[in-house]
Amino acid sequence: MNYFNIQRWVLFLPVRMFSKVFSNIDYSEIKFRFTAFFVVLVSIISLSCKEEENKTEKDNIPPNFLVIIADDAGWNDFSYHGSRIQTPIIDSLAENGLKLERFYAAPTCSPSRASLLTGKPASRMGIVAPISGRSELSLPDSITTLPQALKEKNYKTSLFGKWHLGLKPESGPQAYGFDYSYGFLHGQIDQYTHQYKNGDSSWYRNKEFIEEEGHATDLITNEAIKWLEEEKTDTPFFMQVAYSAPHFPLQEEEKWKQPYNGVFDDPTRRDYAAAMAHMDHSIGKLLKALKEKGLEENTVIVFLSDNGAMENWYPDDQYNGKFEPHTEMGSNLPLREWKNSNYEGAIRVPAIISWKGNLSSGTSEEYISVSDLMPTFLELAGVEKIPESIEGQNAWPVLTGENQLWKNKIYIRGHLQESLIQKPWKLIRTRYLEEPSVHELYNIEDDPEEKHNILEGNSDIFDNLKNDLEAEFAKDAPEVNLDLIQ
Repeated sequence: MNYFNIQRWVLFLPVRMFSKVFSNIDYSEIKFRFTAFFVVLVSIISLSCKEEENKTEKDNIPPNFLVIIADDAGWNDFSYHGSRIQTPIIDSLAENGLKLERFYAAPTCSPSRASLLTGKPASRMGIVAPISGRSELSLPDSITTLPQALKEKNYKTSLFGKWHLGLKPESGPQAYGFDYSYGFLHGQIDQYTHQYKNGDSSWYRNKEFIEEEGHATDLITNEAIKWLEEEKTDTPFFMQVAYSAPHFPLQEEEKWKQPYNGVFDDPTRRDYAAAMAHMDHSIGKLLKALKEKGLEENTVIVFLSDNGAMENWYPDDQYNGKFEPHTEMGSNLPLREWKNSNYEGAIRVPAIISWKGNLSSGTSEEYISVSDLMPTFLELAGVEKIPESIEGQNAWPVLTGENQLWKNKIYIRGHLQESLIQKPWKLIRTRYLEEPSVHELYNIEDDPEEKHNILEGNSDIFDNLKNDLEAEFAKDAPEVNLDLIQ
């Protein structure tokens, strides 16, 4: 007996029983009505199964990834952190997503971006400072990058905006797994001419330098939206949108500056706020395009700054003397110091992660590194061949609250200092060429502003962290490991 006949037998059994008791009932009429009812019931069950099947198929589609990077944005430069700079779009992302309040990056641009794309400290690749001038330094070919690894799951990959991991088109994003790339190769540019500080070309599309008119923030946003609108929804994507804002030189229209007249006394702090507002507005346009495309629910969105803010900028002979000094730029308060150092103001950066329907909103105080993003993304994408070169950890279990025993040791190296962070401790070593290194120890839970060096009286903690730091330092590329005076 097939499934259909079984269902009819079960449905009509009560009818047959009642027909014997009530012989005056028109059995054929009841049979007709129950047959009609059964057809409707089967249709409902069929539709329900189809919906469940579609839901299962949808659940099995790997998520898209959208990573948005601000350039040199400080801890105190977002209104969700209490700043007088208004960032309503990023605030909304923070309110509806998970704020990562202990997220660590490198002290400067190139190392943070290298760690994001390789899942390991950039110092392993000899990248400990911004790639500048006419340097030939770039990411090594021997390490599998995040976009390359995602190819296993047929991801389409794109990068818009700042690259800063190779200053020529042949060492640009397409050499490392990006299908499409557009923006600028250097670490900084004139926002309108798009030239590097020494006059070199930097603005490009894919593998060729190009000339375009417009502000970098607008061009980056428009190109990203165009690519997104042309993207097929049945193909997962990894998309990196890296703004030049609020990095110097600051060049903003009056419409972005006007709201901050009278709010900030220093004109360059006002210009910095304008750059933040311009970027925030542009991110809103990008997120709107994502929603209109129907991609919002299956896209993991990460926002971060590549490092902390700079205090000021004195251009000297850069850009042929075109720009005046920027006497007051970002703010990292209440954290200590500025970009380039290994203090919290430089390496503890604003960060948010959001995945609608899959990640609860709130705040995470777990210690997470930029190197942890790659293994996290690969796990979510279902990539089976995780590159052995990865040193970061999959942070998804701790973000969702599944892992209550998360212990993350974070090693961060700049060109003058390195630090070893293991909750709640942070050891900083400052190196000198002709003098012994200096160490500082902080309890960054009790003293997030790093006011009290507690090296004395904590010899056991210091010795353990020092050994770990030296072991990590020894793994770095030989060309950046100069001999130290002990």
